[in-house]
Amino acid sequence: MGIIFEKYRSGINLGGWISQCNLERDHIKNFIKKEDVEKIACWGLDHIRLPFDYELLEDDSNPFSYKEDGFEIIDKLLCWCKDVSLNLILDMHKAQGYSFYKKSEDNIFFTDENSQKRFISLWEELSKRYINEKENLMFELLNEIVDPHGDIWNKIARKAIESIRNIDTERYLLLGGPNHNSAEGIKSLDIYDDKHIIYNFHFYEPFLFTHQRANWTPLKNLNVNQLYPGKIEGIEMLKTFFGNQRPEQGKSLTADTVFNKDFLEYMLAPAVLFVKQNNKELYCGEYGAIDHAELDSRINYLNDMKELFEKYSIGRACWTYKGMNYTSIDKNGNPVSEKYLKALAFK
Repeated sequence: MGIIFEKYRSGINLGGWISQCNLERDHIKNFIKKEDVEKIACWGLDHIRLPFDYELLEDDSNPFSYKEDGFEIIDKLLCWCKDVSLNLILDMHKAQGYSFYKKSEDNIFFTDENSQKRFISLWEELSKRYINEKENLMFELLNEIVDPHGDIWNKIARKAIESIRNIDTERYLLLGGPNHNSAEGIKSLDIYDDKHIIYNFHFYEPFLFTHQRANWTPLKNLNVNQLYPGKIEGIEMLKTFFGNQRPEQGKSLTADTVFNKDFLEYMLAPAVLFVKQNNKELYCGEYGAIDHAELDSRINYLNDMKELFEKYSIGRACWTYKGMNYTSIDKNGNPVSEKYLKALAFK
C-alpha cells in the first residue's frame, strides 16, 4: 500500500479560510476552529487539504521576508490535526504573480523570473520549517495550473522540486498538470524517478452538473436543473454558451448523452492510464458538486466517485467543508446529510 491509501485516502478541503478570501483576523479566527477539525475526524476522513494564498506568509511590499503570524495559523491547524490523527496537505492556491482564475497570458508567474524565485523561496522556507514533520504533512506545489501545454510549468516545477530536495529528500510532493489540473493534462507532466512525488489532478466532470448555474462560469445564465445520474439537459443552450469549446475534455456531448458512472470512468481514464504506465500514485485534490444541484443528485455523484476512487486506489479530498458554493455543512454547522457524509468517508 502506498502513502495515498495509507494516509490520504479520503479527505476534505478547507476552502475559503486562508485562500480566496480577505485574510482578515476575525475571518481567520472564526471561519475554522478546533471543533471543526474534530468534526471532520469524526466523519471518518483521514486528512485535510488546506488551500492557502501566498499573502498569508509574505507581503509584496517586503518580498522574501516571511510573516510569523501567518505560519502560526498553519502551525495551529497542524496541531489540531495531529491531536485527532488527521494528516494535512498544504496547497499553495495562489502564488505571487499567479492566480488559477486568470488566463495563462494574464499570469506574470510564467514569464517573470522574480515571481518564480519568490515561489521557490517560499517552498524552501516551508521545507525548512516543517522538516521534522514526516508522512503527516504533504506539500502541493501549486493549484490548478493554467499553462495550457505544461512546458513552462514543467520547468518551474522542476526547479522548485530540486530546491526542496536540497533541504528535504523525503517530503511527499503533489504535482498537478496543466489545463487546471485536469485528468487529461496530467500526461503532460515530466516523469520523476522519485517515490515521494505523487501525481495530482482535480475532477469536476461533468461540468454541466458540477457547476450548474455557477455565477463565475458561462453556465451562470443556463437555467437548467441537471440531475445525476441523468440525461443531459439544455444541450442547445449549452452550445450557445460554450460554442465549440466543449466543457467535457475530449468527449462529444449530444442530446442523448447520459451522465452516469460510465461517463465519469471515461473522463478519469487519462489520469488512471498515466499512473499505471509510469507506476506512480494518483491523488485527486478536488472533486464535488455545486449546491445548486439537487442534494440527492450530489449524493449519487459522490457515491459513484467514491466507487471509482476506491477501484483505482485514488486518494481524494472533496471540495469543500464550508461555504464556497460546495458546502458539506449547513448554516448551523451540521452535515447537509448523513448520506452525504457516508459518500465521502472510506470507513
